[in-house]
Amino acid sequence: MIQSALHSLDPERRTVLLQLVRYALAGLAITLAAAASYWAIADLLHVDPMLSYTIVFIIFSGISYVTHGEFSFKGHGERDRHHVRMGRFFAINVLGFLVNQGFIWVLVKQLGGPTWWPTIPMVFVTPLLTFALHRRFVYA
Repeated sequence: MIQSALHSLDPERRTVLLQLVRYALAGLAITLAAAASYWAIADLLHVDPMLSYTIVFIIFSGISYVTHGEFSFKGHGERDRHHVRMGRFFAINVLGFLVNQGFIWVLVKQLGGPTWWPTIPMVFVTPLLTFALHRRFVYA
């Protein structure tokens, strides 16, 4: 049933859907690991939440770049100008970083919530934004 539904889509929509599924699988694993790492460093090691997320961002940006380039968007777009793609990728990731830091600042620093609160929008909001931007500007 799923396979017949996929075949009924025009090739471009099928490609986008498959990329979204691969991005969701890889991105979910990376996002959950990053969110858990942020929380563990902040809560268990008593590191400032914003510094904790900065540490996690640096580590997981490299993992994310390789994973999404080789798996999520495999075969999509040009692959000969790695320096351009890498620059765009990190620019979009920095935007995601700033969005997540905003969640931390508002939910933990301003509202005094627990350090786990920002993990909710980190998992459910930021990935939607970065998928659209990565597909349009990085792997186009």
